[in-house]
Amino acid sequence: MPNILKLGIPAGSLQEATAKLFERAGYTIKFSSRSYYPEIDDDEIECLLIRAQEMARYVEQGILDAGITGYDWIQETQADVHEVCELVFSKVSRRPVRWVLAVPEDSPIQSVKDLEGKRIATEAVGLTKAHLAKHGVNATVEFSWGATEVKPPRLADAIVEVTETGSSLRANNLRIVEEILQSTTRLIANQTAWQDDWKRSKLENIALMLQSCLHAEGKVGLMMNVRRADLESVLGVLPALQTPTISSLSDPEWIDVNTIIDEKVVRAIVPALKQAGARGIVEYQITKLID
Repeated sequence: MPNILKLGIPAGSLQEATAKLFERAGYTIKFSSRSYYPEIDDDEIECLLIRAQEMARYVEQGILDAGITGYDWIQETQADVHEVCELVFSKVSRRPVRWVLAVPEDSPIQSVKDLEGKRIATEAVGLTKAHLAKHGVNATVEFSWGATEVKPPRLADAIVEVTETGSSLRANNLRIVEEILQSTTRLIANQTAWQDDWKRSKLENIALMLQSCLHAEGKVGLMMNVRRADLESVLGVLPALQTPTISSLSDPEWIDVNTIIDEKVVRAIVPALKQAGARGIVEYQITKLID
């Protein structure tokens, strides 16, 4: 029997972002509208499409060897899983998503203590109950099947909802009382699978490639020719990620300088580099960055 890693791919909002990240890492995942078993161009991986909310539970039970889900859903289910690595990507930005307690703008509720005896709607029932218990508050927590933002004030006194920018809450005339949890995406593994040498090695390799793509986001490479006499001036301009690579050229008076910088500063740095004496400046894309 060949070695197979059973990998959960999150259905829903993370599905496309996960597939794109894997593609950048060198894996092609193909989805079919009629199947929950996506195809991947690695004979050692078997994919299963699962909702992120359920992923940690199936990984804990060993139905899956590993999966990708949010830290929030690991906490919500209290699943005993091994966290292989953090994957900081999301639908809108690199910011973590936040689970927040929110109430109508005109609500008298100012803190979690004011929720005593109140009704709260949320998809994250476990997280909410744990937060209330931590503050010694007794309230009714109801599972919300969706459109949670529209439930106050008639169907609930407050909600606990996930947000990234807060725009949806503001659009529904809700204000944030406090933050309950910040969450980013994680690659997790079943505890037994993590003890298996082959599966652990396979997961570590996948994690390395996925993280290398995320580390490269927003970075570009710059290479240029510099007279030895101008090297100090050029290096003074460069905010290098690491020490720039300096190589000799056929002309002993010139050297090649290669470095990695944030893409957003290129427009300011290139003119300064030229003024400092750099010539033949080339910008190139970085697809993977491994420390």
